[in-house]
Amino acid sequence: MKKYLFLFILLLTSISKISADDITFVIQAPASTVKGAQLQLQYVLKGGEGSSIEIPDEIKGFDILYGPSISQMYSSSNVNGKVTSESNITYTYLLQAKEEGTFTLPVATVKVGGKNYKSNSKQIKVLPPDKNAQPTQPGQRVEATTSSSTVDNVSSSDIFVRIIPSKTRFKEQEAVTVTFRLYSTLDIMYLSDAKFPEFEGFMTEEFDLSRNQQIGMEHYQGRNYYAVDFKKTLLFPQRSGKISIPSGTVEAVIRVPSGRKVNTFFGPQEVMTETKKVMRTNPLVLDVSALPIENKPLNFSGGVGNFTFTPTITSEKVKANDAVTIKLEIKGTGNLKLIKNPEVKFPKDIETYDPVVKNDFKITESGLSGTKTIEYMFIPRYQGKYAIPPIEFSYFDTRSNSYKTVSSPAYNLDVDKDPNAGQNVSTSYSNQRNVEVEQDIRYLKTGGFSFSDQQSFFAGSFTYWVWYIIPFILFVVFFIVYRKQIKANSDIALMRTKKANKVATKRLKLAKQYLQSGKNDNFYEEILRAVWGYLSDKLTIPVAELNRENIEAELLKYGIDEALIRQFIDILDTGEFARYAPSGGGEAMDKLYNDTVDAIGKMESTIKKINK
Repeated sequence: MKKYLFLFILLLTSISKISADDITFVIQAPASTVKGAQLQLQYVLKGGEGSSIEIPDEIKGFDILYGPSISQMYSSSNVNGKVTSESNITYTYLLQAKEEGTFTLPVATVKVGGKNYKSNSKQIKVLPPDKNAQPTQPGQRVEATTSSSTVDNVSSSDIFVRIIPSKTRFKEQEAVTVTFRLYSTLDIMYLSDAKFPEFEGFMTEEFDLSRNQQIGMEHYQGRNYYAVDFKKTLLFPQRSGKISIPSGTVEAVIRVPSGRKVNTFFGPQEVMTETKKVMRTNPLVLDVSALPIENKPLNFSGGVGNFTFTPTITSEKVKANDAVTIKLEIKGTGNLKLIKNPEVKFPKDIETYDPVVKNDFKITESGLSGTKTIEYMFIPRYQGKYAIPPIEFSYFDTRSNSYKTVSSPAYNLDVDKDPNAGQNVSTSYSNQRNVEVEQDIRYLKTGGFSFSDQQSFFAGSFTYWVWYIIPFILFVVFFIVYRKQIKANSDIALMRTKKANKVATKRLKLAKQYLQSGKNDNFYEEILRAVWGYLSDKLTIPVAELNRENIEAELLKYGIDEALIRQFIDILDTGEFARYAPSGGGEAMDKLYNDTVDAIGKMESTIKKINK
């Protein structure tokens, strides 16, 4: 009986422990707000029922207007006969920002089942109000600046894109982050086209930005904007001097007032409409200084950043024909991918192999952070003692702004005789060694001989004239073909039409690669580029001027049937919707890819029939 009672108590203890592990208590609040604005501060308890909540009576930078209001939600599900339930309790406070600056929202404490749980803390940035904003009334919400732009007059100060470098003066090979940030006071539907500038003179690495990142607020030039980063690139300059990054363009579809009002049950309402806005990014000039020549080591690896160097060897006492590995681990942050392998000076009688390099790093704003591992494997073939001198690693340290050299210890190999090798056993390495030493041996040429008549001459023979005539004929043919090609290339519209299918096929191949590797955003972007570019080339209409209406009208003039036109329009709608909304998964992407290939194929077949 005592045994069963003990097992029952142990079971209850395990269940309570599991339940306790499932309890979470987190804070939810916006990342930024405006002075004078009201906001909700929520503490969410999951997995338990709290008996009380405690927070400080005062929160620095804010007035507590109301709270807490408590809301509770229960949910349950039955999957394959397994019933699970979940309870959420939300404690909501209404705050009003009264000071500018960055403040920390306090940790709250809640009691669940006699045990106290603490929430996390969170920072919130309070921005100054707009310089032209009207004074707010008590209880009035404060948001980003509203715009008076209409469909005919979208102000460049209401929506624009900035290229923001993490720094403008830095050294060659030193990492710098460039961020493309969108600012807007308007309702953005989606970004339809982006042409980013080329980073000539830089090695680049792209950050993987989440599509679901939170849109924050930022105070810029006296106004508050909704801001979001849509592209971030890590740059490593490959040369010194002032390097210019040209402007790029980003096209957005936005909702703005049309200038018309309609009467509704709630009174006159402004009619909204969609319009395109092409934004040009600001050009940049980055000042890249060369690495100092003074005290530059002769064996400089090209590394720029902050690194540690850890060398190891598997063993210094081995037998002949045993493999030995020297592993060099370079760890830190900087241009890890561009670091040259440190040189290892092996003795002559050691057989060596090409090093194996393994890179394990992630992209950060300070550079590539992680580890580069270089493994040198070698085999001593003969008994004896061998010395491997210290292996040096030299790099430029950005913290101390100076060169640093670290090295391994000298390795002294004690190689014993191979017990498995007989006196007459030869290896491939020993054969190579013998050939190298015995250079006095020369092989005799064997086989038959061929003779020629002394009275016969190549000059003036038939073969002699053929070698002159054939190049002349080839030159004439090449000249005629070349002239025809120049004439054809001069017709730009015709060339674009001819190459439309070829360009679209290349983009579809790239989209297929993105599909197979699971890069959904890149897949949809490449599908849209393929279709927009194909229709632009076929209809000889710039992409910026293309829209669904003139596509339909021009294709009808071309003689394309309405079913195929509808298929193209559906592809564009599906691709653009999927880029800014959750996609339907792999099957939907496969279907979109197959529909695109089918539509372009049908278009090409129809055009061939029309041209016959």
